[in-house]
Amino acid sequence: MTYNEIRKTFLSFFEQHGHKIVSSASLIPNDPTLLFTVAGMVQWKGVLQGIEKPIAPRVANVQKCIRAGGKHNDLEDVGFDGRHHTFFEMLGNWSFGDYFKEEAIAMSWELLTKVIGLDPNRIVVTTHISDDEATRIWKQITGKDAIRLDKDNWWSAGDTGPCGPCTEMHYDFGPDVPGGLPGSPDEDGGRFVELWNDVFMQYDRDANGNLTPLPKQNVDTGAGLERWAAVLQNKTDNYDTDLFVNLKQAVSDLTGVKETDENKCSFKVITDHLRSVGFAITDGVIPSNADRGYVIRRILRRAMRHGQMLGHRGALLSALYPALVREMGDAYPELKTQQEHVVEIIKNEENSFADMLQNGMKLLESELPKINNNVLPGDIAFKLFDTYGFPLDLTQMILRDKNIAVDVDAFEKCMQEQKERSRADTRGTKLLWESQNELPNTIDTEKYAGKSEKNATVLSILRGEEFVKSADTGDTVEIALDHTPFYGTQGGQVGDSGTFTKNGTVVMNVTETNRAGNVVVHKGTLTAPISVGDEITPEINQNIRQQTARAHTATHLLQAALRTVLNEDVEQRGSKVAPDSVRFDFSFGRALTADEKQAVEDLVNKWIAADMPVAHEEMDLESAKKRGAMALFGEKYGDRVRVITAGDVSCELCGGTHVYHTGEIIKARINKEKSISSGIRRITMSVGALAE
Repeated sequence: MTYNEIRKTFLSFFEQHGHKIVSSASLIPNDPTLLFTVAGMVQWKGVLQGIEKPIAPRVANVQKCIRAGGKHNDLEDVGFDGRHHTFFEMLGNWSFGDYFKEEAIAMSWELLTKVIGLDPNRIVVTTHISDDEATRIWKQITGKDAIRLDKDNWWSAGDTGPCGPCTEMHYDFGPDVPGGLPGSPDEDGGRFVELWNDVFMQYDRDANGNLTPLPKQNVDTGAGLERWAAVLQNKTDNYDTDLFVNLKQAVSDLTGVKETDENKCSFKVITDHLRSVGFAITDGVIPSNADRGYVIRRILRRAMRHGQMLGHRGALLSALYPALVREMGDAYPELKTQQEHVVEIIKNEENSFADMLQNGMKLLESELPKINNNVLPGDIAFKLFDTYGFPLDLTQMILRDKNIAVDVDAFEKCMQEQKERSRADTRGTKLLWESQNELPNTIDTEKYAGKSEKNATVLSILRGEEFVKSADTGDTVEIALDHTPFYGTQGGQVGDSGTFTKNGTVVMNVTETNRAGNVVVHKGTLTAPISVGDEITPEINQNIRQQTARAHTATHLLQAALRTVLNEDVEQRGSKVAPDSVRFDFSFGRALTADEKQAVEDLVNKWIAADMPVAHEEMDLESAKKRGAMALFGEKYGDRVRVITAGDVSCELCGGTHVYHTGEIIKARINKEKSISSGIRRITMSVGALAE
């Protein structure tokens, strides 16, 4: 079966079994803790945790995924074996409180053996050591005795929260392939490959490790399409399956080089990276020097380097993109509809990289004769990065063949020094904005509204250190509008992210929002040209705004809880409120005991559960003082102030965004408490789904 046949067969099977078939979610997740969508369950995270309502009791899809950044990172392994990918497709079916173990296992077995026709004798199943029920069901349905494992067959969202056992199905390639059974010391040999994982979420685990049955039990499954293709085409290497064979042929046609044992790594890297870059740009990720854009730029440049190792000069991924459309455009029509746009962006990156590589290689080659002990000094590696755009891993890859290492510690030291210089440069950028005297005050135009009621006009564009009338696709710019709903970083709260849309098309992904004097400055990368005077629709990321609001109100509750549990002398000395975590600094002379930390956390969660109203009021400073509103240590306030009052436990002066009832916070969890200086302690805390 080909990739296209497997997708259709999988979705058709589950549609016949009452599942709603849904499209793949974007590679850009609605989750501030992830750079990319890394699994099929990402879009259902809120449903699985009971926070959101499901669109149907049972669903299925084929999800595009990237694992190439953060803790989910397979980039360095791609090319050196047959099973690692930065981009892959995950087949999945879910039950949200509908069917459970028996029906899930029965459907898995029917699809694998009856529909796609795998030999039942070559399928090995595993269950969790505690899961007698799943073990019994496998025996009842198939006659098979499951292998009982521990940690590999248990899933959890974190230390606490929804969790449960899982069962895995493995395919046996036979004794000609080295390796042992799952759970054995030699299981990594490759003989047995995991095909499918059915997770049974049936418990809620508390802080003491106690398991309580969930009121609704969910099923979350995942199956790698590339592995299915390898098994169904009798290949032990994913890159020998039909899709990759066709992509590798396109590489060979372009470069004039045939795949051999010596260059197969480069063929694998190029074909894998073609998919990651193509799909990421299609979903709105523009190569850049920050966050997921930086990851995609690294992947693109890594592919180009391997193209050069094949002796190819010039366009590579942009020339190969039509082959990707031929192979995957029917399943993912966006590849076709955005082809011109994607190819243009890749071409711009390739041209930039070619110039960078040529100049950087001259520097590197001039330094090679000076190297001692086969180690490149860290400052040279950093110069390659800072001046020519060489990521550290690219330098290491170039030197690997010469048996030369890089002084990574020295490189990291140079990087830290650069970050400190960057902070100073940011202050310089603020001065540039503050020199624009004609710009109106946009600090308070609509930041508490959550969205703009009308289109905004582009007033000013800063590219680098120059104000320009227009900027092009791929440019990193800062933009000021005549009014904005975006919250600019202030008072410890990070600014909003979101998009600018023009005529229904996204023209800019806003990654940072800052304040410069009385102006809100939106920073990001353009996905289409933009000019001063353009009318655009500014749209903030509502999920991140809501999570940030949860975090900010939780910070107020945390301070109130600390003053209750410890003493009234505790004072805030700084904070950082972000969607992924809270950092709260306060005055206190010693470390908190375990009991004190637990008491503080319990009190915050008690107030959250009470769903107290949170009032947002503006008043004169004197009235706020009479109200008893707490002020931040060392902060200066104007005549008019904003007061945030949570029930009868917290009343503070604050200009940030907040929830309207404490119940919206969902939950809080203290992660760490430590000293940062004499008499100053720091607590880090998670809220909302992250705490759950």
